[in-house]
Amino acid sequence: MTKPKVLISDKMDPNAAKIFEERGCLVDVITGETPEQLIARIGEYDGLAIRSSTKVTKAVLDAATNLKVVGRAGIGVDNVDIPAASAKGVVVMNTPFGNSITTAEHAIALMFALARQIPEANAQTQAGKWPKNDFMGVEVTGKTLGLIGAGNIGSIVASRALGLKMKVVAFDPFLTAERAVEMGVEKADLETLLARADFITLHTPLTDQTRNILSAENIAKTKKGVRIINCARGGLIDETALKAAMDSGHVAGAALDVFQTEPAKDSPLFGTPGFICTPHLGASTNEAQVNVALQVAEQMADFLVNGGVTNALNMPSLSAEEAPKLKPYMGLAEKLGSLVGQLAHGNLEKISIEVEGAAAQLNIKPITGAVLAGLMRRYSDTVNMVNAPFMAKERGLDVREVRHDREVVYHTLVRVTVATSQGDRSVAGTLFGTGAPRLVEIFGIGIEADLDGNMLYIVNEDSPGFIGRIGSLLGEAGINIGTFHLGRRDAGGEAVLLLSVDEPVRKHTIDAASKLPGVKRVMALTF
Repeated sequence: MTKPKVLISDKMDPNAAKIFEERGCLVDVITGETPEQLIARIGEYDGLAIRSSTKVTKAVLDAATNLKVVGRAGIGVDNVDIPAASAKGVVVMNTPFGNSITTAEHAIALMFALARQIPEANAQTQAGKWPKNDFMGVEVTGKTLGLIGAGNIGSIVASRALGLKMKVVAFDPFLTAERAVEMGVEKADLETLLARADFITLHTPLTDQTRNILSAENIAKTKKGVRIINCARGGLIDETALKAAMDSGHVAGAALDVFQTEPAKDSPLFGTPGFICTPHLGASTNEAQVNVALQVAEQMADFLVNGGVTNALNMPSLSAEEAPKLKPYMGLAEKLGSLVGQLAHGNLEKISIEVEGAAAQLNIKPITGAVLAGLMRRYSDTVNMVNAPFMAKERGLDVREVRHDREVVYHTLVRVTVATSQGDRSVAGTLFGTGAPRLVEIFGIGIEADLDGNMLYIVNEDSPGFIGRIGSLLGEAGINIGTFHLGRRDAGGEAVLLLSVDEPVRKHTIDAASKLPGVKRVMALTF
């Protein structure tokens, strides 16, 4: 088996390369290249490990003919074109926890620097002045910290603030009441937070919903004398509006580690009294740099060698322990998706993936991804589990997942149902023996069949002599039958025939089969 090949294109801890090698990957460390050089080189690599310098653009992805995964050593992936990667079928990973403590501590450090005006006091003291009476600070004890974003980093900031005897009010649409109690914070809406907070710190990604979350309008809603800290992403604050609020005295101070444009060579905030800034140092500690480099190497090697998916931004997570258990289910799911995709006519609007029995105890997301990968092959032959959900969403397909906790005929079952203009169409399958996928139902008719290679699907009226007629027709066409699977609703009713054959069935043979007495539909299938 050929070892996967990884390129490390940004400077990171040398132990990252060692991890790749120890876990069965070939690795090259080539940093500082131009975009054109990267485009020329990237085609030979299965994985690309980056920090913030490398820009993974659509042009880079188009040239990356073998690329399977991009790993960002850090949280932010602004330098990766995720939609283009998803469309290409490339997994994008980050390391959201490797620098969490470091970033949270930097936010707390900036809060203290604002509260006691440390940078300016330091500068004047070192300039030979003794401005003891010019800097009157405020205590943080007893003050209210407004937390915008209560995820991993935000929760660490909250715990540190509570240790400083502060009150913490948190706004986060994904924060549950139970989690808020667990964190020891008060869950609130944004307007309540703005009105009550003495300090506001931001810990949310930059999205269409969070861009300029501290706009001129929202800054005006804050308490007079508020101090604002941002160690998350540039663009969360309207910098011009913040400057105006500081000039008017409404905002007492602000500390930014991130800017809307970086490197920040210029900003309306530069030189404003009460303004502190650092050059995106949130993750800049020795510990964090080592952690994120080692984590991205472990995650990427795990994916390339074992199929494990951790901290992916464009596909479901799948641990190395789960991967072997889920692999046969994903094989079954992909074949069921392919089958229904080949048989269903017209545009599909809805798809339902149902699991029961042993399958209901598993992580359903990879099963769904595999179904969609099989289904979307009706549109593209370069589809995989990464770009299939992207393609489904692009086509407006409503995807639903259902777990059933009930008595079942089979020890495990996966059912795929699509809504078509002719009504719902459903197929179901199970695993036999050591995990072999087996079809057990097609459009309401029970039939047991392997889905493999070239097959012929026939719907006919159940009547004597039909099997002989179809066998003779295929024999005359020189087509050898591998397996023969029959199913019917009831005696004399509608029947289904699935044949595996040794070669693709040509159109003239399909046309001849469709003219046999009692035949309603004939289709060639490929798996």
